[in-house]
Amino acid sequence: MKRKVVQHMWKKKLFALILVVFCLGSLLFMQTRYHHVAGLVSLQHRFVSEPEVQGPKVAFLFIARNRLPLEMVWDAFFRGGDRKFSIFVHCRPGFLLNKATTRSPYFLNRQVNDSVQVEWGESSMIEAERVLLRHALSDPLNDRFVFLSDSCIPLYNFSYTYDYIMSTSTSFVDSFADTKEGRYNPKMDPVIPVYNWRKGSQWAVLTRKHAKVVVEDETVFPMFQRYCKKKPLPEFWRAHYIPADTSKVHNCIPDEHYVQTLLAQKGLEEEITRRSLTHTSWDISNSREHERRGWHPVTYKYSDATPMLLKFVKIIFIMKRNTEENGAAARVNHRLASFLPENLLGLLL
Repeated sequence: MKRKVVQHMWKKKLFALILVVFCLGSLLFMQTRYHHVAGLVSLQHRFVSEPEVQGPKVAFLFIARNRLPLEMVWDAFFRGGDRKFSIFVHCRPGFLLNKATTRSPYFLNRQVNDSVQVEWGESSMIEAERVLLRHALSDPLNDRFVFLSDSCIPLYNFSYTYDYIMSTSTSFVDSFADTKEGRYNPKMDPVIPVYNWRKGSQWAVLTRKHAKVVVEDETVFPMFQRYCKKKPLPEFWRAHYIPADTSKVHNCIPDEHYVQTLLAQKGLEEEITRRSLTHTSWDISNSREHERRGWHPVTYKYSDATPMLLKFVKIIFIMKRNTEENGAAARVNHRLASFLPENLLGLLL
């Protein structure tokens, strides 16, 4: 009888042990499954809630008077941008891009709030460029910086333009030694020696490194402010005082010299592609129309907007690109690219 009682107690202990092991095993299994499920939920939540990592962006920097007359062309262009761009507009002080002044949502409130009054042929033009770059650099994703006028339009779609600009590590800066036109002021020496004096198109595309160089410059820009002045031109004589000896006034044209000269001063010319990505036509010496002669590129009229013109511009672009790839240096009077300035909107619509 005693033996049966011992056996019964042993069986109860064994059953209790098995039950404990089963409970512990079940608890461990449930805990493992919980962590697995929780991990999946957390992973799913992360993919849903975290924004997609963005790549580098192109900052489009518009120098405008007031409104952007070609905004709807740019509106169509930016629709293919896929968050790869940002927009900054320098207008006259006090002008706002709101629903009353722009029809494109891309330009709403994109004006900079510390703009300056820009005068043609004065250093205020490059001051406006520096203001735009300062704002654009505040976004760490902006990696390329494109200067545009309010009369530029894109000739290619966004993806092509973006890929082309990002395909090289260099800036696109039309730059060459300017020794013939007498725009260098000897008073700039020795801060800016004549052998670093450069000229080229204002419409450059800068890398982030070069954009920082422009914004942080405290040497070249003050010299331009002090010595790079506008010589009175015939079309402005009635509105401006004429010095007794105009031959001693240097018609500097700061916006065509500043970036080029600054990069030369900093020893960065090996980091640029020496051409602009903006087409302008200066070959107007044979024009019979008086308004097409002067100190500005030709303004395209409705009659100019033909498939032949656009095809011609694109052909120049391909020729210049191929020439560059072959390692040859060449300059043509028409500077071509992804943007065609001077009032072409009316020609295309």
